[in-house]
Amino acid sequence: MFRDNLLKGKRILVTGGGTGLGKTMVAKFLQLGAEVAILGRRKPVLEETAAELVKAHGGRVSVHACDIRVAEAVEETVEEIWREGPLDALVNNAAGNFISRTEDLSARAFDAIAGIVLHGTFYMTNACGKRWLKENRKASVLSVLVTWVWTGSPYVVPSAMSKAGVAAMTKSLAVEWGPRGIRLNAIAPGPFPTEGAWARLSPTGPLAARDRSQAIPLRRVGKHPELANLAAFLLSEECEYLTGEIIAIDGGQWLNTAGGFGHLAALADKDWAEIRDSIRQANQKDKSKRTV
Repeated sequence: MFRDNLLKGKRILVTGGGTGLGKTMVAKFLQLGAEVAILGRRKPVLEETAAELVKAHGGRVSVHACDIRVAEAVEETVEEIWREGPLDALVNNAAGNFISRTEDLSARAFDAIAGIVLHGTFYMTNACGKRWLKENRKASVLSVLVTWVWTGSPYVVPSAMSKAGVAAMTKSLAVEWGPRGIRLNAIAPGPFPTEGAWARLSPTGPLAARDRSQAIPLRRVGKHPELANLAAFLLSEECEYLTGEIIAIDGGQWLNTAGGFGHLAALADKDWAEIRDSIRQANQKDKSKRTV
């Protein structure tokens, strides 16, 4: 699909690059000749991913453990990365989400999502951006959003609010930083199966077996390489006239159903109790592997 070495000479930082869609994007960037830095909270997972992908595709992957909710930690990590050479692109892929009735949310639960998705994305973008501006360097920022930035969605209000904020940041900085050679775009994926996200977004009970593809005009969920291909194109020099855009890649789902979780209105109290228990278990499994 792409010419050889499309991203050769580029240094790209991918947050949440150790698993899921982030990992798939890292693999694609390596295949196209980029050097990649991956960032996350579980250093052993990052190290395992880096070793696996370098063995499969060659190139270089550096590993950086960082909690992007902490501005000081972000600044220290970006400075550490910059000491090895400036970045050419940032992919804001790290995220958090789970389904819940909004009245059941605690302030801590809301902050857990907003801290990663809204605050963390801004901290990362600004830490890289101010260095690019100081150095007069052309660069690109790509953020992974959701189609709910256009429509909102019930039962994922912290994520919908936070992602909408990142969408506003993308458009705002595309104008503010555009004259200095910095592009900002975003991808809004539909359903792409990932272990972490689906464990927190898939209901139990009567809707557990619901076929998600029936709400999608193309009648299937997304394949990870499809999103990685779009990301590679948006970061490449073949796409230098595109900025400030949010591109849906969802098989037409949001045009058909708004892509949200309105169908969860059918759940009863006991179903929500089961969902909360399932999410707690997924969170505990994730926390046991974190190093920051």
